[in-house]
Amino acid sequence: MANSPQAKKRARQNDKRFAINKARRSRIRTYLRKVEEAIASGDKDAATAALRAAQPELMRGVTKGVFHKNTASRKMSRLSARVKALG
Repeated sequence: MANSPQAKKRARQNDKRFAINKARRSRIRTYLRKVEEAIASGDKDAATAALRAAQPELMRGVTKGVFHKNTASRKMSRLSARVKALG
């Protein structure tokens, strides 16, 4: 348990940051799930629209430090390849 005022403040800041990052990660996963569902249904137009909506969210996660840049790029690359492969 934190005893010094500085350690107590850091604990509060960590809790606050954890909640913000958790919400952001959840939001990004929701966008990615929408793309996955559109791909699974075979609807190319819906999948493309969902992918366009997911891309800025994913990249915002990178700038906010939730995801690594290469992780986001890899996810986008794989999703776009799967959308492109739809008939």
